[in-house]
Amino acid sequence: MATLIPVTTRIKFGTSVLNLPQHHPAVVAGNCAMFDHLSEGRFIMGIGPGGLGSDFELFQTMDKNRSEMMLEAIETIHEIWASDPPYRIEGRYWSIVIDGSCQLRLGIGPMLKPYQKPFPPLAASAMSPVSQTARLAGERGWGLISANFMPVCHAKAQWQQYCEGAAATGRRPDRADWRLARSILVTESDAEAADYLAALEKCSVGWYYSYLRDNLATFKLLKIFKPSESIPDDEVTVRNCIDWMVMHGSPQTVLDRLVALLDEVGPFGTLLLTHKDWDRAELHKRSMTLLAEKVMPRLRQHMGSRKAAE
Repeated sequence: MATLIPVTTRIKFGTSVLNLPQHHPAVVAGNCAMFDHLSEGRFIMGIGPGGLGSDFELFQTMDKNRSEMMLEAIETIHEIWASDPPYRIEGRYWSIVIDGSCQLRLGIGPMLKPYQKPFPPLAASAMSPVSQTARLAGERGWGLISANFMPVCHAKAQWQQYCEGAAATGRRPDRADWRLARSILVTESDAEAADYLAALEKCSVGWYYSYLRDNLATFKLLKIFKPSESIPDDEVTVRNCIDWMVMHGSPQTVLDRLVALLDEVGPFGTLLLTHKDWDRAELHKRSMTLLAEKVMPRLRQHMGSRKAAE
């Protein structure tokens, strides 16, 4: 991301998900503060408790309370940024100590504070229908990102969890803080999208959902992919995953699906376009152009008309 800072002026840079139970808080604090300065505040800190079984085994967090670890990590990072040496921050999972080794005249001891005050904004990702991360984000006033590899109905449930969390701590939830990620492929016609997606084993979209499907099945988490709990596991095929979770087709078809999404979940702050590897670069570049020029202006017009009617 740092390579893009000097060639952009307005876009903000989000870290996707920093799986905090797998990182030392002081390292995260230093890296994030540095990037915040490099980008002059165009930084969003994306966080999560992690979701990959092999990571749980590797970092020995399988049987630990990862949500609790994530929360302690954030509180520790914020305390680092809010204080000066000597540091003595004691936690259940990490202890931050720089005391006897401080040499302030040499600049040894102080840890960098971020450019944004008091801290860079936080956004937590959620993928489960009943997401404790979404509820925690509401309690803490963080932004919420609903993942692209789940049906839209889960996003609606996550926003409800977010609102319940906000209410528990007396906060007022703001839909502008909600980012909804979707896999979107816009082509000149419906037939062009269908032709590309027909070769599931070859196209990057098919590979992506095949990978996730097999990974989630290993840990008995296919419910994340299901629009309804009544759907049996053997019906969670890659083809069905694409039908459930990928908006694809002509600009009109994609617009219709985005309008339906908006009607189902209500207004939200940001639509996040999630891309896969560009196995066919021109097709994917054209998709971004069509989305920007043919779809989004009409979606904004629809949103404006809807807001005026309310």
